Amino acid sequence: MPSADSSRCAAPARSLPPTIELRDVTLCLPNGRIQAGLSFALRPGLNLLQGGEGSGKTTLLRVLAGELPASRGQMLRQSSTLWYEVAADADHDPVIAQDWLEQRSRRYPLWQSQVAQALVEAFGLQEHLGKPMYMLSAGSRRKVGLVGAAASGAELTLLDTPWAALDGRSGRILNELLEEAAQQTARCWVIADYACPAGLVDLPWAGGADLGD
Repeated sequence: MPSADSSRCAAPARSLPPTIELRDVTLCLPNGRIQAGLSFALRPGLNLLQGGEGSGKTTLLRVLAGELPASRGQMLRQSSTLWYEVAADADHDPVIAQDWLEQRSRRYPLWQSQVAQALVEAFGLQEHLGKPMYMLSAGSRRKVGLVGAAASGAELTLLDTPWAALDGRSGRILNELLEEAAQQTARCWVIADYACPAGLVDLPWAGGADLGD
């Protein structure tokens, strides 16, 4: 879990058309809890879904990704391209890390090779790209996924606790990446985490929701 400020993130500084809008959505969570009456919009730029352990952050991301249906309510999604990787899927993945990225570069028509290369160098991943994904540490797998997320050019990018398993330097690189994402007007980035990260509190957040404790 990243270091976080207990205060809320800064209020949205602009109002672009929503990439996703939820209207009175109800989620039934695996732990038996229910999140009801979720109504909010997520817009281009940087959005935060915050909440405590078991509050439904991952479930909500899966609903936004179209992997799970909501129990009730309506979700309107305007994006045509989506990035959402479940980190656990890489635990036993024999695919070479470089091939993993190349596979995804072929899926995304707006893939940005220069962005991918710059982040590979920034994260110090060059020596790890020739290894199977299952041989990488959790932190290195996380960084490979972040390279893909940034380079994909996806209109909707969903990141679940993206600072988990990152060292301090890599966390700062991620912060810089998200500072740039906050200024974007074509891509909607959605971060699910426990609280607003201390280093990003003053960014012009586009929207989000607090799922409580």
